[in-house]
Amino acid sequence: MDNLTHTLTAVALSQTGLNRKTRFATLTLILAANAPDIDVLTGFRGSVTYLKYHRGIAHSLIGITVIAIILWGLMYWVGKRVKPKPGLPFNSRWLLLAAFLGTGSHLLLDFTNAYGVRPFLPFSGRWYAWDIMSILDPLLLATLIVGLAVPWLLRLVSEEVGARKPRLVPGAVFCLCAMVALWGIRDFAHRRALSILDSRTYSGEVPQRFSALPVAVNPFTWTGVVETETSFHVVRVNALDAKGLAEEMGTFEKPQPSPALAAAMKTPAAKVFLDFARFPWAQVDENEQGYLVSLRDLRFYNPSAQSRSFTLEVQLDKNLQTLSETFYFVAPRSGTRD
Repeated sequence: MDNLTHTLTAVALSQTGLNRKTRFATLTLILAANAPDIDVLTGFRGSVTYLKYHRGIAHSLIGITVIAIILWGLMYWVGKRVKPKPGLPFNSRWLLLAAFLGTGSHLLLDFTNAYGVRPFLPFSGRWYAWDIMSILDPLLLATLIVGLAVPWLLRLVSEEVGARKPRLVPGAVFCLCAMVALWGIRDFAHRRALSILDSRTYSGEVPQRFSALPVAVNPFTWTGVVETETSFHVVRVNALDAKGLAEEMGTFEKPQPSPALAAAMKTPAAKVFLDFARFPWAQVDENEQGYLVSLRDLRFYNPSAQSRSFTLEVQLDKNLQTLSETFYFVAPRSGTRD
């Protein structure tokens, strides 16, 4: 998930009452809820390196445990040296709980989207994804903002008029309950979408593998990616459609084996990409330099976008030697690269 969602979730967890158990609870929660994304620093070594290590060991069960303990030790050290606020205790056990809640919430939120996590690193590199939430989910983000902001505004007004201050706890509880309820709704719709994808044929072929991926805002509209024997199909599915219809968005025929494709698949970047991609589709184009092999993860296909997200391009010369390997999280427009 995006870091604003992680941060607001941490604030909601704190305001359920943990912030009254010990000093630095809110700060610890916020830092812990964002700390696993420290792997973003690998991006300085290139996009392929970032793809390899993003949501890696820092997003594993071992990783979030180590991060929580380190943050707890740091905040405990700081807390012992800062003059305490009268009436607010400093409790190392509650502080440790805050650290674990923060890192745990990060792993859980990232598990809910289609990108997924690898929780059992370094013992297993298998990806796990619930596939029910967008990486940036406007509905969840709006719920968190409203649930936290409204009680705070009411409290501000009450202070100004001299009335009794309303508690912030109900707003925090609302946020967390609404999040769980949204997960439940999306999970129900997700199962329905999977059933629709499995119930039909595609160009006369039965599905071999398929996934239903979330669409932002509308919890009942899903993007289905289906693999058959000869091709991949990307379809739009309405989980509320009683007829179980699916609207075709794109068909991608599997490429024929070729020396250029085989050479590209052996490159280090391709190995990283194939470890990540769930529905990799390849395209080979001949150009002046030799061959440009594009590998694309169809989970992130967007027919309305001019750019091609989550695409690896391997440029080979005419002797099938690698000239360049470039991965795009968001493909370039107007000559710019990401």
